Amino acid sequence: MKHGILLVLSACVVSVAASAMSVKSPDGCIEVSVSGEAPRLMYSVDVDGSALVAPSRLGVVMPRWTLGSDVSVSHSYSDYSGEWTQPWGENRHIVERYNEMAVNMSAGGAVFVVRFRVFDDGMAFRYEWSLPGFDVLAVTDELTEFNMASRCDTWSIPGNFETYELQYRHLPIDSVDNANTPFTLATAGGIYASIHEAALYDYPEMVLRRDGAGVLKADLAPLPDGVKAYVPGRFVTPWRTIQIARSAVGLINSAMILNLNEPSKITDTSWIRPQKYIGIWWGMHLGTQTWTMGPRHGATTENAVKYIDFAAANNIQGVLFEGWNQGWENWGGNQHFDYVKAYDDFDMDFVARYARDRGIELWAHNETGGNIPEYEAAIDSAFAYYRSLGIHTLKTGYAGGFKGGYLHHSQYGVQHYQRVVEIAAGYQLMVDAHEPIKETGIRRTWPNMMTREGARGMEWNAWSAGNTADYLCTLPFVRLLSGPMDYTPGIFDIDYSRAKADKERLQWNGPNADCCIKITLARQIANWVIIYSPLQMAADQIENYEGHPAFRFFRDFNADCDWSQALQGEIGQYIVVARRAAGRYFVGAGTDLHARTLSLPLDFLEPDMTYEAVIYADDTSSPDPEAITITSRTVTAADTLQIVMAPSGGQAITLIPQT
Repeated sequence: MKHGILLVLSACVVSVAASAMSVKSPDGCIEVSVSGEAPRLMYSVDVDGSALVAPSRLGVVMPRWTLGSDVSVSHSYSDYSGEWTQPWGENRHIVERYNEMAVNMSAGGAVFVVRFRVFDDGMAFRYEWSLPGFDVLAVTDELTEFNMASRCDTWSIPGNFETYELQYRHLPIDSVDNANTPFTLATAGGIYASIHEAALYDYPEMVLRRDGAGVLKADLAPLPDGVKAYVPGRFVTPWRTIQIARSAVGLINSAMILNLNEPSKITDTSWIRPQKYIGIWWGMHLGTQTWTMGPRHGATTENAVKYIDFAAANNIQGVLFEGWNQGWENWGGNQHFDYVKAYDDFDMDFVARYARDRGIELWAHNETGGNIPEYEAAIDSAFAYYRSLGIHTLKTGYAGGFKGGYLHHSQYGVQHYQRVVEIAAGYQLMVDAHEPIKETGIRRTWPNMMTREGARGMEWNAWSAGNTADYLCTLPFVRLLSGPMDYTPGIFDIDYSRAKADKERLQWNGPNADCCIKITLARQIANWVIIYSPLQMAADQIENYEGHPAFRFFRDFNADCDWSQALQGEIGQYIVVARRAAGRYFVGAGTDLHARTLSLPLDFLEPDMTYEAVIYADDTSSPDPEAITITSRTVTAADTLQIVMAPSGGQAITLIPQT
């Protein structure tokens, strides 16, 4: 292998006039400029003629390679305009349109490229290199900066290489020391933006960390030896992205992250099907059931039959049973799980056959506890077993530190999560990953990667202070910008009183209570629409749904939507989302701790059609969070509805076309 000195890409660039190196979005509103003043290569971003990103450094540090002194610099342009269709997604049809500029640096047969793409809804760049003679290179740092040109308000979670299950912070940008992405911000001039990454493969995740000069800089999750990544001599990094909009909901309606990923590598996607599901899950978090076998074991054959029957009777396609397989008794010890052997009180073959005979999809659940070597050794035999049972959906979990000192979000972790997705595709398994690596749009390339957790989900309401309505009004503008989330919504027993009737009865004291669910029942229902997931769960225990009139919404709901739009919203305050599936429309609205009334024009409906609007609203005359009113009226696209929400409340609407 050849040896060289420390490479700082930006130090290898000859002086080039900035005006000669710029590219605009197709609509001309966003401009990215590159300056080549030695010793730094810098980029900047203007929106509507005003600076959004001030000159910010670019570069990668690889100590074993350098371009040398005889460097030629050139740049080239290209553009693309087209459309593509997803097998599933918030919007089935996606417009992809961008202008591209590649800044090329070459010397002695080695080529290093910084490739920029500018869309009408943002910009992105990545590093590409082809270095003959090198089999492996160590990346020890990335110099990428995001130097915002003016004061911004920001919303983010802290930068953390092990978990995304952290509280959001609303801070001025100069108070942010570190942050994970998506990192959402708003300027005083009314521009909204979100920094993230796309197409994360074979590389550590990026967080933002304030450097000594006070600028937010890329920081990569390290391996145990301190190196960030080991990469081949020919390599392409993930895209560094900035989504840009003139309204907060404009960020949600962007498809830029998806458009930065390659087309699907799965030719036959007929087995990839969005679905609604229920399962044995919530009781374990409440403590009324257990993952391990015993008197309160949740995943028993008897309970499985009840859940399968309920699903078949309520237009629900899938069922999940956590704690079906042996190994949970090792939790906190060696984290050893058996991925094919069931507990004695769970007859997997019978349950799978019973589900199949009733047209219900059975899910497999694999908790790894962070024991990655053991899991990878078992994957093929386990996945082959699931396929033999007719199982097409897999929920994975990684609650625990990785063995060997590896971080969840390091290159090792990214490679593992991707390996599972690709192996699962070979066995026709869809993946729902918990404790995952962040979503970066790879679902376009691997559409069996359906949904992820990657934030504080519903379970936090069972054993902590829980998630507030403010949190849920922030989630769509930060975490959900990256992609679908398996939040597991839909708890109807707000104060757990029915679940814990034989234990303590908890008292719901309003949205600031120290226990229980902190939002109303109407908002629980609205979250099925607001929090997008193609695998959408009704997470409560089924006895809380049986006979409940509000459960009609979930029976009517369709997770396989073909059009979506965020209609109204401000970060942390309120959100309104509409989705269409099989001709029906579903609307979800939610507010923060404050009561709120919104006017909602229905002009997104099909013109010249009449719809029955079934409205699930807070009963604002009652202090009971479970109090709900269900009304029905006839509407058209010319009508406007009033969305009245209680504090921490919401509203959900089903719009059914009338023949």
